[in-house]
Amino acid sequence: MLFDVTRDAVTGIFGEDRLATLPASAFPASAADTRGARLLRAVGVPTGTLYLREPDEESGLLPLVGEVVDVENFEGVEGMEGTADEAGAWPVIGWLLNAHLALDPVSGKVYAFDPDEETARELHADVSSLVHVTLRFQRLLDEFTFDDEGDDSGGDGDSEEAGFERLDREVERIRAETSRIDPLPFQDDETVWWVVGDEIAEGQRFTGDSPAGRSLYG
Repeated sequence: MLFDVTRDAVTGIFGEDRLATLPASAFPASAADTRGARLLRAVGVPTGTLYLREPDEESGLLPLVGEVVDVENFEGVEGMEGTADEAGAWPVIGWLLNAHLALDPVSGKVYAFDPDEETARELHADVSSLVHVTLRFQRLLDEFTFDDEGDDSGGDGDSEEAGFERLDREVERIRAETSRIDPLPFQDDETVWWVVGDEIAEGQRFTGDSPAGRSLYG
């Protein structure tokens, strides 16, 4: 694994109730015993920003890429060495913004398929990277506050501005620290994770019951 992510570490931050996992039985046989599938089963991801797909109620299986998008319409899958038919057989493990997230059982990479733009690209070198980025952003959303900047200018507006500057630095820190190990999630400003980071830095993703949300929304 690229990142050291364990269930104890994740539950220590979010608790058991905030974790979403996928059972081994939800994966096709080609993917069920891969490292990525095992990680999604044993550790999972914190809920809130990334949504894991629900297995089909009747079959108990995750949908495949070919069942949610027409892979023939895609110009190509960036970073993939195989064919579109092979990509069509990958399990769809999640949803982020407007993209289906799929696991390539052979390489272990996670890909983002955007059905609106008809584009597909590498998003993570492995599932541990997916868990890591989700954890870092979700923790920032849960814990960031605007009221401890130590700003002594005396105005609420100045204090909020200082808070947004600090928030922007936190987002950039996540990007930089992740990219030193896995450059894929933030390789340019068009990846879905880059867009999520921009939205967080602009204060768009805080819930009303979070410390930052209470400050922003009253």
